[in-house]
Amino acid sequence: MAAADGIAMGVTAPSRLRADHVSLGYDERLIVDSLSVDIPAGEITVIVGANACGKSTLLRGLARLLKLRGGTVLLDGESIHRQSTKSVATRLGILPQQPIAPEGLTVADLVGRGRHPHQRWFRQWTEEDATAVDEALRATGMTELADRPIDELSGGQRQRAWIAMALAQGTPIVLLDEPTTFLDLAHQAEVMDLLDELNRREGRTIVAVLHDLDQACRYAHTIIAMKDGRIVALGRPTDVITEALVHDVFGLHARIISDPITGTPLILPIPKALRT
Repeated sequence: MAAADGIAMGVTAPSRLRADHVSLGYDERLIVDSLSVDIPAGEITVIVGANACGKSTLLRGLARLLKLRGGTVLLDGESIHRQSTKSVATRLGILPQQPIAPEGLTVADLVGRGRHPHQRWFRQWTEEDATAVDEALRATGMTELADRPIDELSGGQRQRAWIAMALAQGTPIVLLDEPTTFLDLAHQAEVMDLLDELNRREGRTIVAVLHDLDQACRYAHTIIAMKDGRIVALGRPTDVITEALVHDVFGLHARIISDPITGTPLILPIPKALRT
């Protein structure tokens, strides 16, 4: 796994998606500078870090949603920018932050759009497409809301509808930017359990940006910790998430214990009044 000196290592899974000395930014601001990383195939990788550290920027670069200022993103060994949009869309799906649906679009219509990369002029809507949409709706608990317009849903329902669209796309690689945003605790757990099930059952490669560090530790095989546009640690949660790293990356004083359910790191913030 490519990384800078001092980064926690230990990830050996092969990769279908790689950033090779990638630089990314907005307007005059350079956010990510010459970053290299392999995304382990068939695993759940979670990118964590403080606000504005570059984690969403990296995800957008991997998904070809943001123009590179340098370097290359490789999908199956070939530059993703040299491949057709349709070819990329059959292998890599993306759920960006706060996506916007056209006014009046129903849940079923939105989820059905996930099947567009599989369409050809000689291959229109098929039973396979209908099955994929039905399974995505059922998996996200949206079947009963299939005929509802997106703009009439709650924030959590809208988020699940967009996740269903990404699932219906049927890609082996799925990138999600804060997929649990707007969801209550129960639905957060449902979404993460769903992604975990897709990974276990179908071997899908999942890459997600998450704010909840405990959640990241519970579900990730690999954690990428970022600070100031660079990767400062990468590896298994138990190897990466330390009290020193949490303080360095998040500025948080905390104790870390073993999660009594999963055995993964559990972060306990220390109240200011109790710090010594």
